[in-house]
Order: sequence, then C-alpha cells, then structure tokens
Amino acid sequence: MTVTNTASEETPLIPLSKHEEVYLRFKPAKKRVIVALVSITGLLALFVSGTFVPSIPQIAKDLDSTPPIVSLAVSLSIFASSLGSLIGASYSSFYGRKPIYLIGTPLLFVGSLGVAAAQTIPQLLVWRFIQALGASPGLAVGSGVIGDIYKLEERGHALGIFFSAVLAGPALAPLAGGFAAHYFSWRLMQLWLGLFGLVVFVVVLLWFPETFHPGERGIDKVDPASLPSWRPVFVNPLKPLLILRSPNLLAVAFAGFFTLMTDYVLLIPLAYTIGARYHITNAAVIGACFLPVGVGNMIGAPLAGRIADRIVVRCRKQRGGEWYPEDRLRATYLGAIFLVPLSILFSGLLTEYVPGRVGLTLNLICLFFNGIGVSAPSILKMPFINTGFNFSLRLTSC
Repeated sequence: MTVTNTASEETPLIPLSKHEEVYLRFKPAKKRVIVALVSITGLLALFVSGTFVPSIPQIAKDLDSTPPIVSLAVSLSIFASSLGSLIGASYSSFYGRKPIYLIGTPLLFVGSLGVAAAQTIPQLLVWRFIQALGASPGLAVGSGVIGDIYKLEERGHALGIFFSAVLAGPALAPLAGGFAAHYFSWRLMQLWLGLFGLVVFVVVLLWFPETFHPGERGIDKVDPASLPSWRPVFVNPLKPLLILRSPNLLAVAFAGFFTLMTDYVLLIPLAYTIGARYHITNAAVIGACFLPVGVGNMIGAPLAGRIADRIVVRCRKQRGGEWYPEDRLRATYLGAIFLVPLSILFSGLLTEYVPGRVGLTLNLICLFFNGIGVSAPSILKMPFINTGFNFSLRLTSC
C-alpha cells in the first residue's frame, strides 16, 4: 500500500480546530479594514449625541423654547439608541451584520435632514428619535463584528482599538457641535451628520463583507419556503433581555449602566455646571471642555483591552486551557472602584468651592481620569455579556 504524504512546511504540527478556522477567513489587513469601518459607524452614533449637547442653548433660542425642554431630545435619543441597539443586534443574528448597517444608515440620513429642518419642538423630537434609531446599531453590531473575526484571546485588544476610535466621539463631537453652533448654525452640523451617514452607507454597500460565521445565521437554519415573501421575519428584540435572569450578567449590566451614567451626569449639564461656574458662554469653548473625557477614553480603551487579553491568557494557562468570561473583569478594578467615583466626587467639590482658572483646570483633569475610568469597564463588560447575549440571540432565531 502506498501512502501519500501531503504535508508541507506550511502544514501546522497541530491541526486547527473548526472553531479556530472560522477566524482565518479574513487576512489581518482585511480585518483591520473591517475594524476601521465598524469603528466609523460606532463613532457616528456618538457624534449624533455628542454634537447635540453643546448646541442646546442655541436650539432652545432658535425654536423659542427652554434648555430643559430641548434636553428632552437627549433623553429621547438615548431611549431610541437603546431600542435600536436591541433591534439591530437581534436582527443581525438572523440576517447578518451587513443588512443592519444598510438599513440603519439611511434612517440616520433621513433623520438628520429632519432635525436640521425642524421648526418646532415636536418635530425636533420625532426626527431626533429617527436619527438616533438609525445610528444606534453602530455600537451593538460593531461589537458583534469584532467577535465574528477575532479569536477570544485577540478580542480584547481588537475591542480596545474599536472603542478607542468610537470613544473619540465624546472628545471631538462636542467640540465640532459647539464650533458649528457658535460660528455657523446647529442645523449645519445636522446636515453634515446626514451626509456622512450617506457616505458610510455607500462604503458599507461596496466594501464591507458579511462577517457572521458561515451557516450560523438564523436565516441559514430555516427552510426558505417557510420565510414570508413580503416582509422580514419578526424577531423579538426584547427576548435577549432574558439573559438578565443570570445574576452574574445582571450585576455586570447594572455595573456598566451606573459606570456609563457618570459620563451623562457630568457631561450633559456641562454648560450649566462648569460653564456657568467659570463664566464660559462660547459654545465652542464649552465643546472643548469635553476633550479631556474623550482623550481619557481613547487612552483607557486600548490599554484596558491589552491588559484584559493578558489576564485571559494567563488565567486560561493556569486552568489548563479552561477560561471564564469573568476573567476580563479583573482589568476593570482600578477604573470602576477608584477612578470613576473619585473623579465625580472631586469634580463636584472643585466646582462648588474652587473658582477661577485653577478650579477649571482641576475640573478638566478630573474629566480626563473619568474618561480613563469609564472606558475600561465599558469595553471589558462587552465580551462577558456577549457570551450570554449571543446564546439568547440564537433563541430568537428559533
């Protein structure tokens, strides 16, 4: 009997498992392009919210209203983003990632045009809801794309890069929004967001591949004859919330919620807290005060991702190859326990008791450390939650 040896220098000594092969579909350069595209869509979501906040005084004056009433648009857009993230993530498990981007970005385009043309508060609220709904899948689906193309021990670093780019939004968006509001018009910024969303739509349509693992989408597992011909399959967007029955996931979700809430507590009323205390009336300068948080986010996210990957590799080695998603949470201790609460405490004390440039400078330092502290818990909870979330998404496609 003749035995043919087909091995070569490139044949691995240990055969790759099927689980590992699925992450080799794209070359490293292609993966970087994909990460860049999803980072842009995620950045766009935060630009939609970030450019609006420093424009609130001008919008209130333009629409003959008050800042608290206009601020309702911020709350409504946060609700729309939450709802859109659930819908986008759920349907991406059934139809794939790319179709969600191709539906969301046109909604963003139309909503932005509507916001720019709004003449009354009700019009502003309706179009703001549509705008935020269209931008919202950028974060939820983007994180899923990272999980599609990177292995477990590479995922933290990739998510760090993704979130460092995405979290440039809190640094750049308020500055851009404040600059446009002070020197031109808040409506111009909304038009720019709409046009940018249209460009993203074209780029995704032409160059973004489907990253979902082959044969794993919900639509791949059902009989084509059973699919409705005139409408999409209904996927319950609330069903993934069943993962919160797990005490571990519920605790992590609440921790992430309260951690991220500090950003909104500090930043949304910035014009009326730090701005009023230190007599800052220029919307562009108010926007510049957001820069320290964004810079902290951009530094903290990739740093936390690298630390988390090392922790996962070390813990996995100690257990003989076994791993637990909770391992990543060890990298959040410094930010969640110390940087976030202390930065809020000191910012409040400084605003109340320290006037002048010294108080303003120290406040900006607090915002910087808050950005670092918030970024680590925010990105490192994602892979942990995705473990349960992806399982729940599979249930929605059954």
